[in-house]
Amino acid sequence: MRLYALAFGAHPDDVEMSCGGTLSMIHKHGKKFGIVDFTRGEMGTRGNASIRADEAEEAAKILGADVRRNLEIPDSDIELSRPNLLKVVQVIREFQPEIVFAPYRKERHPDHVRAHQLVSQALFYSGLIKLKTGSLAPYRPRRGFYYMQHRQFNPTLYVDISGEYETKVAAIKAHKSQFFNPESKEPETVLSTPEFMEYLLGRMRYFGRMAGVKYAEPFWTEEPITVTDFNGVL
Repeated sequence: MRLYALAFGAHPDDVEMSCGGTLSMIHKHGKKFGIVDFTRGEMGTRGNASIRADEAEEAAKILGADVRRNLEIPDSDIELSRPNLLKVVQVIREFQPEIVFAPYRKERHPDHVRAHQLVSQALFYSGLIKLKTGSLAPYRPRRGFYYMQHRQFNPTLYVDISGEYETKVAAIKAHKSQFFNPESKEPETVLSTPEFMEYLLGRMRYFGRMAGVKYAEPFWTEEPITVTDFNGVL
């Protein structure tokens, strides 16, 4: 199955928080997309691998994902290794996405930084003819977009997700073990406080304000973005 977009996250729920609205919009425009989690998030304070897998599947359904794949790399141990690079190359070649989403290069969590590095390298190496990955043919995506998590950056692209706001929030909340739940008996984390969800909503509003819309998601690209049609731009 060929996809229009493929979104990579170090842990289940990373993609939902960072580019869930954009993915929902892609789905509503009739294009296929997939989510690839590097790890099962088993080192997280709350939940476990099994619980988080179920939550990830529910969130994927809410967003309209056509596939969700887990690379099964150990949580907190995403190494910059050849085997891990080939795992990313293989999934890119398998789904042949036109665009790829991944974490930004500077982040607080080392797993996010290494996920960025592996994806950014794979975007190039996936196109090398002499790099073999079984029967999968070489393929290079058209463009990579890097999303915001903890660290902020100056966006080169804003996506208006005003119409996808409720879907994005529902997908985030599908990860019940990780976010605010007054009935939970597990230790509190930054993500599980009511204030964290308020922060996420505030950030969507802030970047929406910067973009002249109600809610927006920010991205950064290495290549310049070319406009060929001014309809809706000016």
